[in-house]
Amino acid sequence: MIALIATIDLALSLYWWVIIASAVFSWLYAFNVVNPRNQVVGTIGNMLYRLTEPVLRPIRRLMPDLGGIDISPIILLLGIYFLRVFLATSVRPLFG
Repeated sequence: MIALIATIDLALSLYWWVIIASAVFSWLYAFNVVNPRNQVVGTIGNMLYRLTEPVLRPIRRLMPDLGGIDISPIILLLGIYFLRVFLATSVRPLFG
């Protein structure tokens, strides 16, 4: 069971970095630092969008309109942090 908890923790950690990469990419795209017509840039952007949007969309629906400021990645990162701490402090000690 500890191996399962460690695997879940690893997956959450990897997804943490995907969310950060997606946020940074969206800033680079919004400020025209990257060329949106470049095929590689488009592929990376599409991949990050497909990995993060299914989780961020429900959070965005629940959030009030903040005038163009999207804090849904921050809320998701806080949720992931909570899950990781919960697994480490509450679930893992139950199994050894």
